[in-house]
Amino acid sequence: MGQQPREQWGTRAGFLMAAIGSAIGLGNIWRFPYIAYENGGGAFLLPYLIALLTAGIPLLILEYSIGHRYRSSAPLSYRRISRPAEAIGWWQVAICFVIASYYAVIVAWAVRYAWFSVGQQWGDDPDAFFFNDFLQVGDEPGMISGFVAGVAWPLVAVWAIVLVVLALGVRKGIEKTTRIFIPLLVVLFVLLVVQALTLDGAAAGLNTLFTPDWSKMLDGGVWIAAYGQIFFSLSIGFAIMVTYASYLRRKANLTGSAMVAGLANSSFELLAGIGVFAALGFMATAAGTSVDEVATSGIGLAFVAFPQIISTLPLGGTLFGVVFFLCLVIAGLTSLISIVQVIISAVQDRTGLGRVQTVLVVGGATALASILLFPTPEGLYILDAADRFINQYGIALAGLVMVLVFGWILRRLPLFEKHANAVSSIRLGWWWKIALGGITPVLLGFMMWDSLRTELTTNYEGYPESFLLVAGWGVAIGAIVFGIVISCIPWRQADTIARLDAERGAQGDGQTPVELDEPDRIAPLGRPAEDTDKEGDR
Repeated sequence: MGQQPREQWGTRAGFLMAAIGSAIGLGNIWRFPYIAYENGGGAFLLPYLIALLTAGIPLLILEYSIGHRYRSSAPLSYRRISRPAEAIGWWQVAICFVIASYYAVIVAWAVRYAWFSVGQQWGDDPDAFFFNDFLQVGDEPGMISGFVAGVAWPLVAVWAIVLVVLALGVRKGIEKTTRIFIPLLVVLFVLLVVQALTLDGAAAGLNTLFTPDWSKMLDGGVWIAAYGQIFFSLSIGFAIMVTYASYLRRKANLTGSAMVAGLANSSFELLAGIGVFAALGFMATAAGTSVDEVATSGIGLAFVAFPQIISTLPLGGTLFGVVFFLCLVIAGLTSLISIVQVIISAVQDRTGLGRVQTVLVVGGATALASILLFPTPEGLYILDAADRFINQYGIALAGLVMVLVFGWILRRLPLFEKHANAVSSIRLGWWWKIALGGITPVLLGFMMWDSLRTELTTNYEGYPESFLLVAGWGVAIGAIVFGIVISCIPWRQADTIARLDAERGAQGDGQTPVELDEPDRIAPLGRPAEDTDKEGDR
């Protein structure tokens, strides 16, 4: 089958909204505030900003440049750079499949909790309600033993929304959805923060978060935490931004877009920190304890601590709860859509299937895996192990390998620098190559070594080895094996495109790779098969 005509964003603003929507996810709300508090408070903002400028934005620019230059999914783009590099792309596709399958269920929890906020249906013990009544968590990890209907039906609804948006396409589905969702998310979260700041004890929470502990700046772990937060929060390392940038028009300000997306993501994280710690300050004051005793992150913050806060609010608890969980739903949906789009784009390029067919088959398979595994008594254990290992030995490791392969082995950074400079308002220089060629791989490598050393010493969360071998190590290693195996399968159309790229480069016109827009027609990069909406060039 021939490759389908490449879709395009309607406007640059639409692309930016989608990129920002992908970056702003659940981790911005429930991870960043605690990471900042734990690693020096206000002082943490310094290494965080340095990490953004030396790793986050440079990696965004690299992924934007790859996607925009080759106008293809990650596997095909990498193959056009070097045939063995295709395996990295399929590895990232497998990572997206794993993340999408469990990420959706967290969004489904938030959907239910928006409803539970009406009347504070979790009662006097939010902890017991969440784990025992709602999730019905089993006593220990193991084989699937049942089905939790209260989690399953909102999960089905979440997947129905995601698949409909994806089936509508890049412009009519993803772009229109994010242009509505992202402004709505910002408005709702600002309202939430304003309400949190009016609570008794809010100042104590903010003091706890922002009081700088400068002594921690000498702790290498703090700097690693800063780079880790930037890496995981910007949707880099698992092909999302390569995919999204592949739908850009030829006139695309890549460096400017990366700056806007990176700063917007960090601004939202800072806003989330203010809202979360203002609320935790109120909770501590109401309980007569210190903020550090109630500060937490992750699932415990969202589904245990915040329900406790909502239950003790003197006025407006229902509204506060509904707004908070709606923010989680919106942030989760925009990120989930971007994750699944990576899989859709890769399969479309590989098979030549149309968008709707691919969404139904591949998106449907991802949804089915999610629905079968996670609305179960063992679902939380599987989620916890898969999330831990696919993040540490999937996203971060894939990002490290990508930087090493393209920067050190293939030495393609000057090529991508030249491409970005040709279309961008902010020119790259020596700092970009130093950041990607030196700082980023060294710090990511140290993160890998430190994490692996801990992992091999003690079992994560004390889980049985047999369980971790399947749900943890098995998932992480399985994604790598999948990438290698799929890349070994012959792909004649990709070989044709790569050959044409090489011929064009040999003629001295290597700045503009070509792509196969239709089965028997070659078109230069940037010339869309269907380009009637000139609004995107604004």
